[in-house]
Amino acid sequence: MKNIAVFTSGGDAPGMNAAVRAVVRTGIYHKKNVFGIYYGYEGMIDGKVEKLNKKDVANIIHRGGTILKTSRSDRFRTPEGRAMAYKVLQKHKIEGIVAIGGDGTFTGASVFSEEYNIPFIGIPGTIDNDIYGTDYTIGFDTAINTAIEAIDKIRDTADSHNRLFFIEVMGRHAGDIALHTSIGSGASFTFLPETDTTVEDLIKYLENAKKRQKLFNLVIVAEGNKSGNAMKIRKKLKKINEKYDSRVMIIGHIQRGGSPSTHDRVLASRFGFAAVNALIEGKSNIAVGLINGQIVDTSFNDAVTKTKGIDLEMIKMAEIISL
Repeated sequence: MKNIAVFTSGGDAPGMNAAVRAVVRTGIYHKKNVFGIYYGYEGMIDGKVEKLNKKDVANIIHRGGTILKTSRSDRFRTPEGRAMAYKVLQKHKIEGIVAIGGDGTFTGASVFSEEYNIPFIGIPGTIDNDIYGTDYTIGFDTAINTAIEAIDKIRDTADSHNRLFFIEVMGRHAGDIALHTSIGSGASFTFLPETDTTVEDLIKYLENAKKRQKLFNLVIVAEGNKSGNAMKIRKKLKKINEKYDSRVMIIGHIQRGGSPSTHDRVLASRFGFAAVNALIEGKSNIAVGLINGQIVDTSFNDAVTKTKGIDLEMIKMAEIISL
């Protein structure tokens, strides 16, 4: 294997640049030509491929987003689109690829690899931390720290006005961001996609909190929980009981941006290093991950089809220490 490539796909996550940097420099160390594919699978189809050197990835480890840009590609879902991508890879004589992204990225890589026999190694890059086969994904640590920083400021105004604040964080299908943010911010209550928590449950909590003379409450809402987003939950609460003086804050996409934390920079560097070594060792159709502090391999099939799930012990702990 002489020529390898790297690309980022799907939602951006802080630390992706650190992973790209590690892939490029590890590949060059092993005397490989390393190419960057810009704009993910779309760029693979359109031929947006450039050879990278060490200088190209200098001074990027601290930057959020991805210098290779990213996109979601409907064309790559079609056999015709994948055939076009294969011709581009053939033109540049690319023999192995590192794909940085989430389950959609891994699904595309798995299908393409089976069709055209090009080895892919996946690096889990998503703030949702919902990829099976790793304790942490790139970007998760930065995202929850960004959320905590915002909530610490909201706490000041909630305390000053004795208000109830609904704070919505990202997480359409996974509640890791909401759960860790809730614990880390000392929030009162949490709505997660994985639980059946209702507005009635929240009211019971608020009534008990009032008896303890708790003056303000922070409620963390994962955007994809079953009771609805933060605005819907607030409306439901006001319909049942209008006495609560409440406000809504949606943290939104700032969770995806910003300079990556030290944890994400180190994690991404380890993943990039491991991914290139996996290609050199002849591995294919796997994602690298970190479990109990050790780098592990997980098949794309398992990474995509198996559910990581949420830590039930942490949910119980969050309930107890918020009382």
